[in-house]
Amino acid sequence: MTDSYDELVEGDRVEVTVGAPAHGGHCVARIGGPGGRVVFVRHALPGERVTAEITELHRGWLRADAVEIHEASPDRVTPPCAYAHPGGCGGCDLQHASGDAQLRWKTAVVREQLTRLAGLPEEEQNRIFVRVEPLPGAPGPESLLGWRSRVRYAIDAADRPGLLQHRSNQVVPIDRCLIAHPAVQDLDVLANDWPTVDAVQAVATTGGDVTVLARPSGSTAPQPGDELSEAAETGLIRLSGPPEVTEKAGGRAWRVPPQGFWQVHPAAADTLIETVLEMLEPAPGETSWDLYGGAGLFAAALAGRTGARTVVVESSPTGAAAARANLADLPGTEIVEARVDLALARRRITAPVDLVVLDPPRAGAGARVVRAIAAARPRAVAYVACDPAALARDLKTFRTQGWRVETLRAFDCFPMTQHVECVALLLPTP
Repeated sequence: MTDSYDELVEGDRVEVTVGAPAHGGHCVARIGGPGGRVVFVRHALPGERVTAEITELHRGWLRADAVEIHEASPDRVTPPCAYAHPGGCGGCDLQHASGDAQLRWKTAVVREQLTRLAGLPEEEQNRIFVRVEPLPGAPGPESLLGWRSRVRYAIDAADRPGLLQHRSNQVVPIDRCLIAHPAVQDLDVLANDWPTVDAVQAVATTGGDVTVLARPSGSTAPQPGDELSEAAETGLIRLSGPPEVTEKAGGRAWRVPPQGFWQVHPAAADTLIETVLEMLEPAPGETSWDLYGGAGLFAAALAGRTGARTVVVESSPTGAAAARANLADLPGTEIVEARVDLALARRRITAPVDLVVLDPPRAGAGARVVRAIAAARPRAVAYVACDPAALARDLKTFRTQGWRVETLRAFDCFPMTQHVECVALLLPTP
């Protein structure tokens, strides 16, 4: 423990009282009381008094792990996973919080991002947004585990499989991942050594398929995160299971490559489709854009309601090929394999358009894309976001272009983690 706050180094310990949750899976505290240095503390809950061990030093702020709990929150629970602790697996951020507390945590984070980054006043947030909701069919504590249908295991220097520490390439060997889908947990991936590969990915689908892929040693490794990077889609070898897997969503069966993007929670795809349709209320004859469209999940739902021209824009060759195959039975659908910003700037897709679904990666769409969509003057935009900070930044840009946020719903598509999925309905201001 140290009292000299100006001379802290990594590994030092300080006692702090923890404040509100913040984006990124931590709570905000101040060393030395109000006005002191900001420290972002993982493994803590709002209101707790903890001893925090410094893990990173930055100009003006720090990162730390709560290593001792002196005054515990009533929301604190014992993490079900033995690897969910400081220095352990970084995959889960909130195993120490009860299910209700996780929803309240995520609600607070979404609201804070909307206030700070989107500039939405509290009264407007109260009108458009209530709270983060559990996914339909997932009401109990047991639903917090066994949901993740795509899991990527890293391999350490001793050839053992595991998961990465938080903000690190350090592998933590594990014998079981509790949030993994039961069909993934039943595999023998974690029981074996892997001397010739850098990573193993297991996929279990809503259609009942299970495929295991591996990345040979020496190939380009994906960066730490939830999805394989764009460059990492190629170079995988299939060890078992079918080369194409079946997912079921929106009343359709989808044939997709196992390495391609798909929602990792089995209930997420249907929930998001239903929410987008409810918000947009597509009418017969209306034209649509499905931007960052992947295999065409939202395009199929829109085309089924409108019977009109529906354009999917997807930069990934894997995703674009899947969209062509899966939407072939829907007349009027068009697949544009291109980056969304370039497709809009170079007029690969052109207005008029009535409806837009915007489902960008974690970094968000960006001002250039938002301005181009606003200029096309669709009747409505449904923005599907896996990062509330990126969403809030883009909502601010929409507002500067004369658009308003009509409503926003948020879903706990990633239990035990800090991640949350939001869907916002944007309308042009009359």
